[in-house]
Amino acid sequence: MNPRRLRLGFILSAAGMLSALVLPLSSETVGILTARPVPLAMTLVAALLFAVAAWVGGSRAIAPGLAGVLCGAAATLALLRDPGIGGSAAAGYWAMVLAVWLGAALCVVQLASEPPRDDASRRTLNMAIPLLFGAVVFYLWEVLVRGFGVPSVLMPSPSAAAVRFASSLPTLGQDFVQTFVRGVLIGYVIGCGAGLLVAIVAQRFAFLGRGLLPLGNFFSALPLVGVAPIMVMWFGFDWPSKAAVVALVTFFPMLVNTLAGLSASGHMERDLMRSYGADHRQMLTKLYLPAALPFIFNALKINATLALIGAIVAEFFGTPTQGIGFRISTEAGRMAIDMVWAEIALAAIAGMAFYGLVALAERATTFWHPSYRT
Repeated sequence: MNPRRLRLGFILSAAGMLSALVLPLSSETVGILTARPVPLAMTLVAALLFAVAAWVGGSRAIAPGLAGVLCGAAATLALLRDPGIGGSAAAGYWAMVLAVWLGAALCVVQLASEPPRDDASRRTLNMAIPLLFGAVVFYLWEVLVRGFGVPSVLMPSPSAAAVRFASSLPTLGQDFVQTFVRGVLIGYVIGCGAGLLVAIVAQRFAFLGRGLLPLGNFFSALPLVGVAPIMVMWFGFDWPSKAAVVALVTFFPMLVNTLAGLSASGHMERDLMRSYGADHRQMLTKLYLPAALPFIFNALKINATLALIGAIVAEFFGTPTQGIGFRISTEAGRMAIDMVWAEIALAAIAGMAFYGLVALAERATTFWHPSYRT
């Protein structure tokens, strides 16, 4: 990042924190900051750290800049406890929030422009940048909702959703088992396994591949909200109907990607295998499937998210008294939006963990692929 812009940005962040000393923090009460010694101290420390970051500049500005962001965020969150600020925050408070956001943005941009010294530093940067970006998003969500006094039935704050999440762990655990363990995992294994086997057979018999691909395009275009009620009628209200929806959703991405991967080997490799007298089974295990592994894992990663979406949507059309989709539907009807967001967080965590496990398996299996070479 341009050193001049970096210094100017941190100077503006320091000025934004100091402006809270002269600008009103609330439309109802004046002089809140000077009457609160802890937020006042954190605000002054944040301004000082931003000034230090502007003075040192470059990569050395990241540490004081991040420390200033933490102090500024703590000060603004502490001020929200004041009933005079929550719901009626004024210009001084929003100047502090903008200063924290600007400081965090400068740190993220500077971190992204830092060249990694080795593999360990590269992995650290790859984790630190999205974590910092996500933390800033949740911080802005928190202060905007509470600062403007948004009703909880419209948009609860992340802290309210986190409290509801922590207090509802038994219910969330039952919903996780019903939706993810029973519906998603079983349907995922069936759909991906069937797609892989059919693709292998279709690669062996070309006419079958030419006939299945148009059908795959047709079924992949079917609306999920139309298929789910039919599966509920066929397989009942419990998890088998959800597993059937997941199997249908995941079958054709696996089929299409595997067919493309089985055709990825070059003519020279195939001719070499034939010159050694290899039969189809040997060519499949030693040439076709290894070449198709990157394509197969692409389908597995795509299906990791599609499976969870399919199971949750299917639960809207009939399910026992548990499950993520069932809970979202019923709690939304009761206007318990904090519980809805707790279920959404559970689904997001499960989906990210599932995707991460598939990505780790891909890295361990296809380490030879050019995309993983350093």
